[in-house]
Amino acid sequence: MNILSIQSHVSYGHVGNSAAVFPLQRLGHEVWPVYTVNFSNHTGYGAWGGSAIAATEVAAIVEAMAARGALAQVDVVLSGYQGGADIADVILAAVARVKALNPAATYTCDPVMGNARSGCFVNPAIPTLLRERVVPAADLITPNQFELGFLAGVTADTLETTLSAADAVMAGAPETGQRGPRAVLVTSVERPDREPGTLEMLAIDAQGAWIVQTPQLPFKANGSGDVTAALFTAHYSPRFGQPGAAADALARTTASVYELLLRTQQSGQRELQLVQAQEAYVNPGQHFAVRRVR
Repeated sequence: MNILSIQSHVSYGHVGNSAAVFPLQRLGHEVWPVYTVNFSNHTGYGAWGGSAIAATEVAAIVEAMAARGALAQVDVVLSGYQGGADIADVILAAVARVKALNPAATYTCDPVMGNARSGCFVNPAIPTLLRERVVPAADLITPNQFELGFLAGVTADTLETTLSAADAVMAGAPETGQRGPRAVLVTSVERPDREPGTLEMLAIDAQGAWIVQTPQLPFKANGSGDVTAALFTAHYSPRFGQPGAAADALARTTASVYELLLRTQQSGQRELQLVQAQEAYVNPGQHFAVRRVR
C-alpha cells in the first residue's frame, strides 16, 4: 500500500510520524510522511525546540505531491496529532482529493485529544473540530476510551457503554446527512470488571465487535497509540470491512504493540525501542486471544 501520513514529527524519540512510519515500512508499505509540527522531542518532557508547521506550508507540500501524480497512487490517508486547528482543513482537502482520484482509498483518523488521567492536552478548538468535521470524514478511527466518550458525548467505561459509544459515532447524524466512520478501534479500554492488571483493545465494524486483553505494563509510553493506529491500519485496510478483517487486525496489532512495549520496559528507556523491536511488526512472538463480544 501507499500511505500518506499527515502527523507530527520529532527528532528525538518516537511519536507521530516518527513512531508510525518505520513500522509501516518494515511491513513493506510505502509511506509518504507530511509533518504538522517539527519538534525536538514530544511535549511530555515539558520543554522542546521547534514549532508547529503552518497550514499553508502543509498544504503546499500536499499540492506539490499532487503535481507529481502522487495523490492518485495513495491507498490510505492516515492522520494523528494536529498541531493547530487549521490543519484539519488541509487534511480533509487531501482526503477528498485522494478519494476523487482513487475511490477505493480509505482515511484513518487517530483523533488525538488526551486521556482519562490527563484530560485534553491539545488546542481547545481541536476536540470539537475532530468530532464535528474530521471524524465524520474518516473510514476508520482509533480513539482511546476517553476520546471515544467525547466523540459520542457519553461516558464510555463499561464494555456495554463503550460499544454503545462506538455505535453512536459510527451512526453519524442521519438527520443532517452526516455519516460516521465505518470502523472503530478503541485503544486502552479500562472497564472496571476486567481482570486486575490487564488492559484491553476493542475493534468494531459492520461485521461485529472483538476484544483482546493483555497484561498492563506499569509505565507510560508516549507514541504507543501512534504505532497502534499505524499497525491496525496496515493490517485492516487491505480487507476493509470484510469478514474476519477486524479480528485478525486486532490480534496482529496487539501482539506487535505488546512486544514493543515489553521490550521498551525491559530496556529502562523512556522512549519506545521502535527499531530494536522491528521483528515484532513482521513476526511477533507474543499472541493473545481475540474474543467476539457481539
